[in-house]
Amino acid sequence: MTVVSSRLDPSGPEYGSRREAMLAKLADLDAEHAKAVAGGGPKYVERHRGRGKLLARERIELLVDPDSPFLELSPLAAWGTDFPVGASVVTGIGVIEGVECVITANDPTVRGGSSNPWTLRKTLRAADIALQNRMPFVNLVESGGADLPTQKEIFIPGGRIFRDLTRLSAAGIPTIALVFGNSTAGGAYVPGMSDYVVMVREQAKVFLGGPPLVKMATGEESDDESLGGAEMHARTSGLADYLAADEHDALRLGRRIVRRLDWHKAGRPPGPATEPLLDEDELLGIVPEDLKIPFDPREVIARVVDGSDFDEFKPLYGASLVTGWASVHGHPVGILANARGVLFGEEAEKAAQFIQLANQSRTPLVFLQNTTGYMVGKDYEQGGIIKQGAMMINAVSNSTVPHITIVMGASYGAGNYGMCGRAYDPRFLFSWPSAKSAVMGPAQLAGVLSIVGRAAAEARGQAYDEEADVAMRQMVEAQIEAESLPFFLSGRLYDDGVIDPRDTRTVLGICLSAVGNAPAAEPAGYGVFRM
Repeated sequence: MTVVSSRLDPSGPEYGSRREAMLAKLADLDAEHAKAVAGGGPKYVERHRGRGKLLARERIELLVDPDSPFLELSPLAAWGTDFPVGASVVTGIGVIEGVECVITANDPTVRGGSSNPWTLRKTLRAADIALQNRMPFVNLVESGGADLPTQKEIFIPGGRIFRDLTRLSAAGIPTIALVFGNSTAGGAYVPGMSDYVVMVREQAKVFLGGPPLVKMATGEESDDESLGGAEMHARTSGLADYLAADEHDALRLGRRIVRRLDWHKAGRPPGPATEPLLDEDELLGIVPEDLKIPFDPREVIARVVDGSDFDEFKPLYGASLVTGWASVHGHPVGILANARGVLFGEEAEKAAQFIQLANQSRTPLVFLQNTTGYMVGKDYEQGGIIKQGAMMINAVSNSTVPHITIVMGASYGAGNYGMCGRAYDPRFLFSWPSAKSAVMGPAQLAGVLSIVGRAAAEARGQAYDEEADVAMRQMVEAQIEAESLPFFLSGRLYDDGVIDPRDTRTVLGICLSAVGNAPAAEPAGYGVFRM
């Protein structure tokens, strides 16, 4: 075994200060997660319970296998916007009757479960995960449809929800709708386009137009039950495949449907797994508060991979990027991790070769980001840093094995691209509370604007306003700092969630197991590498 040797000193002051800083960030994260769990607040939660209904997360808990994990995705969606944290929908990966499924559940305590622009983005992301990873897709439906004041941002792109359901079905991926309440207007097509539909008696209401709209459009008098009630759809329209007596019965029926799928994974099964030799709790004290200070990612790897066993590839070449082979919960992986932040030409070439090797052996890749980007400067430009960086980005772009990205620290500039940021479609991407991402660091960006402004003033023959320059730099630094923080980025779904570093191994294990539902993709076909 090639066990990683740790140099971390958990008793030292440096470790202690880093740990305290991370714990403070985790406390803030817990507070934001609590907002999502609170839904619409006590008033609307009690009103919902008064109708004899379960909350969205309670429905999920009863649907998934007892004591099995549920990996919630994008819980901070809509953070920093005018909409409630969580975007009125819960999405994630859970195990139902031994089958890994993507699950979405409308939260009817938040504006009746209506969909705002962030709800849409979160729901579409869940459908993408189901399709990419060949996982059954289960919708727990109770929604009043679109949040009408924002319809201009929902109506046209929202049609993708229904397109995705039909594409999943066409790909042989089961889609299941359990309808607990309203599913109206365009939302009626969620059960309408699902393979299996369960409706709760005297609760489910599915119609294209409710009684008021029908009255306005046709003059016809009708009531909810005859127009779109569960019993009508079970007996008359045939839209409901199963009529549930109550919510618990609907969840029982949903589990039975999944059990009868006879679903099998198409990917490679995992091998034996062993726990890391080093304590995962020590992950809290590794990342510096100041991301300009580098840290050794091997300390992270040693606390995440099976047996702390990491077979490093090219350890003496391109030392700012650590590459090598390991297993996580029995799943073989190739790991690329930034060691000193900046990427030089050697690191780019090393990464491109390593990615090609992983594609040859069909091994998933894990990217551990802490990068300030590719090196700049006259010598590096003349040495071909653009070609070298392009080679790495080419390799990442055309790689066909699953990619999973964890942003531990900085994720700046084109380093975000080369290390498989969101634009490069990793199967999953999570951030630590210490993560930051932007085109460059706040001070650097403000400094660039200052230099450009100073040069422009000199070209016009004007004196440069130094006081205005100081104010501008402070304003820009504050703005970029705020917009590079993980809550802000997660709120815009640039990741799949902000996680506790101690959960990294568990999250990676769930994701690697999920990608194993899909068969191995065709071997990568690369474009021209500029040498």
